[in-house]
Amino acid sequence: MLKISIKDGGSRRVLVLEGKILAPWTDELIKVACQDDADHVASRGLVIDLQGVTDISADGEEALYSLIVQGTKFRGGGVFIKEVMKRLAQRMR
Repeated sequence: MLKISIKDGGSRRVLVLEGKILAPWTDELIKVACQDDADHVASRGLVIDLQGVTDISADGEEALYSLIVQGTKFRGGGVFIKEVMKRLAQRMR
């Protein structure tokens, strides 16, 4: 299960994730993350807080990668999460 909390600020939207990033919740994550483009000014930034994430599946990695490509910023997370994010960032090169 994945809980997604939204915190709107003046210059950015923060999505706080808790739980496991895996199918079928990866589709919901993409939907909520991309909603920012439709509902808000394009210059607004999106940050995803991964502090409460406990696991990421292959589907979850693909979802996060697609968000990285779109310019989403990430913060938080333990050693495992940081290693996954490092691998995904290397794919950009």
